[in-house]
Amino acid sequence: MQPTDISVNNLSGSSSDTLPSIEAQKTEDQRRGASLNDFPDGGLRAWSVVAGAWAANICSFGWINCIGVFQAYYQETYLKGYSPSAISWIASLELSILFGGGFVVGRIYDKYGPRWLMAFGTFMHVFGLMMASLSTKYYQIVLSQGICSPIGICCLFTPAVACVTTWFQKRRGLAMGLVSGGSSLGGVFLPIMFNRLIKQIGFPWAMRACAFLILGLLIIANLTIVSRLPPSSAPLPLKGFFKPFTECAYLFTVASAFIYFLGLFVPINYIAAQAAQLGMSENLAQYLIPILNAASLFGRVLPGMAADKFGAYNTQTIMAFFSAILVLALWLPASSNAAIIVFAALYGFGSGAFVTLCPTLMAQISPIREIGLRNGMQFGVLAVPALVSNPIGGAFIASDDGGYTNIKIWTGVILMAGASMYAVTRVLLGGVKLAKKI
Repeated sequence: MQPTDISVNNLSGSSSDTLPSIEAQKTEDQRRGASLNDFPDGGLRAWSVVAGAWAANICSFGWINCIGVFQAYYQETYLKGYSPSAISWIASLELSILFGGGFVVGRIYDKYGPRWLMAFGTFMHVFGLMMASLSTKYYQIVLSQGICSPIGICCLFTPAVACVTTWFQKRRGLAMGLVSGGSSLGGVFLPIMFNRLIKQIGFPWAMRACAFLILGLLIIANLTIVSRLPPSSAPLPLKGFFKPFTECAYLFTVASAFIYFLGLFVPINYIAAQAAQLGMSENLAQYLIPILNAASLFGRVLPGMAADKFGAYNTQTIMAFFSAILVLALWLPASSNAAIIVFAALYGFGSGAFVTLCPTLMAQISPIREIGLRNGMQFGVLAVPALVSNPIGGAFIASDDGGYTNIKIWTGVILMAGASMYAVTRVLLGGVKLAKKI
């Protein structure tokens, strides 16, 4: 079945002037032998790009998925004198820089391709982790793990995702699901590896071991990731950066992601610390994040396949409501080990869909030549909730005298609002006919 053709012309008048030189660029692409609409949807070269992006995602978003482990470790041991809200700024900076640099990295990708971005990102990510291994003070960890490393992660994640979308159309959901599965896999074994090593060789060498492993995987990514399209030579005036926001499809999609993202990472960041407060043993609590990320592997691949069959907007809307209901109906009243473990697994599955479908939605409503810029602008907007969501959660914990009831209610309500916004966007694009593939 062919993907539903959602034209932004129907929603914003015309998209032909999104970038002033897009037609000239198409002519250049054809002259250089690259057809914008000739998606291979398979083949050795395309799948090798998927494999490289998968490796890059283990090292980028997979590392970010470990934030709950670091929150618990810093809160209980390494930075014990600091409040949960203060410690959460480390994770928030990681997320906000990962997404906030997207609009710059996205344009650099469109202009020059992925090669130098990937090389620079590899250096910055590994260098940041090595510096974190030498850090003994709060500000040093903020600078190394909270700023330097995520600058590199941003330069890895954005081009890796963008390159995959240039090779696939009909099977884009599946390809993106496999790529996103890399971040889930990284979120499974990296926390276990870190927790085991820190007990055997200490924090400094545990960080260095992770950095060396990441370096090896990123060498593979640098050798395999390439865009199907040649770099764009078209100039982009400043107003071109903001032109997508004049399109209703783009604006509503980004607004939905913004609201939903305010709550998305809060359970991931705080579930291990909350479980320890309820009396879960340290040996069991350290596996909550790997359990969540293992379940998110299925939550990224299966919804990606469903998006190819039933539509990306339909799938994301359903998964967003599923995640919101889980927080309010399961995490909120959970007080036993079994309930928390079940929530971790189910929430990992539900929330994992966002990482796969967020760029998939953008590719569905965007000219493929502009995919780097449009994804990057969306990620740039998401930097705001990425920066403030976890500290807000920490403030709710403080207002609850160290309890987690308030943060659970806030997270559930925010996720429900984001899911509702996705539903509105889906209706805007495809009408009220639920069976329509959107």
